[in-house]
Amino acid sequence: MKAIQLEQFGIQNLQLREIPTPQIGANEVLVRTTAVSLQYLDLVVVEGVMAPNLPLPHVPVSEGIGVVEQVGANVNRWKKGDRVLIPFIPRWQGGKISSYANQVRTGLQTPGTLAEFTVQPEDTLVSAPENLTDEESAALSVAGLTAWASLVNQAGIKAGQTILVQGSGGVSLFALLIAKAFGLKVIATTGSKTKEQLLLDLGADAVINYQEVPKWSAEVKRLNGGIGVDVTLDVGGNETIEQSILSVREHGYVGIAGFLTGSKIAIDIFPLIINYIRLQGYSVGHAQELAELVQAIERNNIRPVIDSIYSIHQVQEAFQKLKSGTAFGKIVIKF
Repeated sequence: MKAIQLEQFGIQNLQLREIPTPQIGANEVLVRTTAVSLQYLDLVVVEGVMAPNLPLPHVPVSEGIGVVEQVGANVNRWKKGDRVLIPFIPRWQGGKISSYANQVRTGLQTPGTLAEFTVQPEDTLVSAPENLTDEESAALSVAGLTAWASLVNQAGIKAGQTILVQGSGGVSLFALLIAKAFGLKVIATTGSKTKEQLLLDLGADAVINYQEVPKWSAEVKRLNGGIGVDVTLDVGGNETIEQSILSVREHGYVGIAGFLTGSKIAIDIFPLIINYIRLQGYSVGHAQELAELVQAIERNNIRPVIDSIYSIHQVQEAFQKLKSGTAFGKIVIKF
């Protein structure tokens, strides 16, 4: 089969190779990949930042969609031709994550989705939405699920609340779309004048340019009648977490969903204590939550935002686009 292998760390070392097609066990499914989506995690893996001891060569990328090609002898949930979302945490069916499930992530401990075929367990595959193309569905199992699980099942969002979404990456744009479907007011941030209008067009009620307003928490409160928002997902980490905490109201929820500006943070805990703020780290979600997201997408006709689509022969260009930080929405590679 064809696969993109990382032979040494660095985008320039991503190469298209012919490698053996993996064999499935009795409870496994062979999935033929149709599209994958890139996220920041994939970039730091490829560049050797996230997992410097990763055994090479390695097939990268964490999320994607495919079609069932073959099923194991004991598999009865799936048949050849079914469109399925490839899980990021393939051992996590539902409930709180266990130590066992937390040991394995697609594109890290196991080969990633940048391959013609992958082997998946039958019980964490989820049917793709009927109303979306493969390219639109490619980002659901990581970016979409991170936003859904954090907002719906952790923060418990409800109509009438206000959310702050940060930037124009996959998680943030999914958070915006999900929040609007639930009836929330959305305040968005961006560092780009061009993206300000794009965020408004997507449904944001107000947009703050953090290049013009570096201490944006005060502007968030001004736009929300003088009080903090109910929820935000912090995707920046080191350089944004302080403003995120200062942007939420009493009993507000700050979901930690990214580390674009660094993963080591120093914070003043005083605002957390006096305002009863919940700081919650959360990495994706489980298969049952992904099925809930798919149902919500179909019922509300939520359309994920795609920035650009590349072919399997343009993988290096796709990763360079991701690294540039200029994308609005997801970068997809199509098989």
